[in-house]
Amino acid sequence: MEKNFTKKIVSLILMVLITTSAIAQQESPQAKSIIKLFTECFNNGRYNLISTLFTEEAKSKFPTDRTMGFLQQLQSKYGNIKSTTFMSVENTFTTYLTDLDKGQVVVWIAVDSLSAINGLFAKPYQAIIPSKFERNTTKLSLPFSGEWSIFWGGDTKALNLHNGVKFQQYAFDIVINGVNGRSYKTDGRSNRDYYAFDEKILAPADATVVLAVDGIADNIPGKVNTMYVPGNSVILKTANNEYLFFAHFKQNTLNVKEGDVIKKGQLLGRCGNSGNSSEPHLHFHIQDNLGFDAATGIKCYFERIYVNGKIMDDHSPLKGERIENIKH
Repeated sequence: MEKNFTKKIVSLILMVLITTSAIAQQESPQAKSIIKLFTECFNNGRYNLISTLFTEEAKSKFPTDRTMGFLQQLQSKYGNIKSTTFMSVENTFTTYLTDLDKGQVVVWIAVDSLSAINGLFAKPYQAIIPSKFERNTTKLSLPFSGEWSIFWGGDTKALNLHNGVKFQQYAFDIVINGVNGRSYKTDGRSNRDYYAFDEKILAPADATVVLAVDGIADNIPGKVNTMYVPGNSVILKTANNEYLFFAHFKQNTLNVKEGDVIKKGQLLGRCGNSGNSSEPHLHFHIQDNLGFDAATGIKCYFERIYVNGKIMDDHSPLKGERIENIKH
C-alpha cells in the first residue's frame, strides 16, 4: 500500500518542480485564503469541497474522483494537517511546508486572481542530502552559440529560484538579451519576438541520450503548461554518470532520440517555450541520477568560457552574467 501510494504521489508531483524564468514573489492573499480553506476541508474529510474550488481546466485534467482519491490516500498516510508554512512562489505555484500528524509534505498550489485552484500537488518533504558528486568532472562547453544571459543561477535563493529543490538546486535558466537589455524585441507577445526562440541547443559533451520528449505545444508568452512541466526535454548521460537535463525545447524540433550516442556540439533541438515556462528560455542542470525523486543536483562548471567579456576557466555562472563559448 505504501509503495503504491508513493508512486501515485510521485506521478502527481514529479514534473512540477522545474521552475521557469519567473520573478520570485510573495504569498498572495488568494493563496493564503485558499491554503487555509484547503486545510479546514482536508482535516474534516470534505474532499469534494476542495474539488469544487478547481478551475474548469483543472477539473478536466483532475476529475473529482481522482482528486478525492489522492486526498484520501494523503490523509490515510499522514493524518491531519497541523500547520502550513509559506516557503516560496515558483512561477504559478505557491509552496507550503506542511506539518501533519505523521510527517511533513510540501504542498504546491496554484491559485488564480479569482481564488480558484489551477493546480494542486504534494510530495513528501526531504531535506537535501549532498550528492556523491561535489561537481561535474566531465569537461563541458556551453550548450549554445553566441552570448546568452543567466536569469537564474547560483547557490542561494536570491540568485537562483531553483535553490532548495533537491534535484535541480544548481539549475540555470538562460535567456538571450538584446541591446535593449530585454529578452524580447518589441512587445514580447509572441514567441518569435524573443531572441532565444528557435536558437540551436547543443550537446555540451559526448554523451548518451537517456530521455527525449517531444510534441508538446509551445505556450503563448505569459501562459504556462502545468500538466507536463519540463515541456519538450532531453536528458544526456555522460561517461562519468552525470545526467545533463535540458527543458522547454520548441515543439517538434528534437534532433535526438533515446539511445543515441552523441558528440559534443551535436544539435539536440531548438530553444522553445513548452511546459511550465512563461517565455522562451533554456533550463539546464546536472543531477546524479536519472529519476527525479532519487536525484540530487550537481553543481555545474563550464571548462573555458567568456563571462561578461572576460575569459574564465572552470566557471559556474551566476545570475546576471553574460556567457559565451570561446571560439576555437
